[in-house]
Amino acid sequence: MSPLLDTRRYVETPEGVEVAIDVAGPVARSWAWILDLSIRWFGNIWVGVICAFLGDAGTGVFLVWVFLLEWFYPVVFEAWRGATPGKMALGLVVLHDDGTPVGWRAALVRSLLRFVDHLPGAPLFGLLSMGLSRDFKRLGDHAAGTVVAYKHRARSGIALPTVPAVPLPMPLAVHEQRAIIDFAQRSRSWTDERVSELAELLVPMVGGPGAVAARRLQGMARWLLGGR
Repeated sequence: MSPLLDTRRYVETPEGVEVAIDVAGPVARSWAWILDLSIRWFGNIWVGVICAFLGDAGTGVFLVWVFLLEWFYPVVFEAWRGATPGKMALGLVVLHDDGTPVGWRAALVRSLLRFVDHLPGAPLFGLLSMGLSRDFKRLGDHAAGTVVAYKHRARSGIALPTVPAVPLPMPLAVHEQRAIIDFAQRSRSWTDERVSELAELLVPMVGGPGAVAARRLQGMARWLLGGR
């Protein structure tokens, strides 16, 4: 008998490997939203107290701060770390529908549509959208092609060399991320000379000679697949 509630989804990578994604539901996402809201409020209070001593100039600085924090707080954290502090505390991560990490474009689209999800004055549209979606997507997720999943429960069938995870030195497109993962997976079946030769093509990005470049690329692949 199948379970009454199954939130696991399977997507197939271009390499033909099936990746399991455990989708997060409205309860976990609501708690993450409350934590992020509390962090923003705490930041606004502290900046507000400081700006109170600056007179009219302080009022302008405070308004700019509130605008930037409200709209770009989720964008920066999701594009940089894959999740806001609230999501990280709940063990959640934002992914593309194909299981790859989100970039700046997807994070920005998700953030810009939050005002629709919070109409009329509360996140009612967002909750309604999640309730009607098989993958618990709010409107921003539908537009950006993203899904929120449990990071600690996700599993990948891709076998990678045993190296420390290395964060990306710069934002990369989805196809570039897939190329790095594909390189790391296939490098297990190549000679060391061939691995070094291919890795040296990306020396401007990874730095160092072939062996060092190859190890850094393999580390980036591990980071892309959730290794930290």
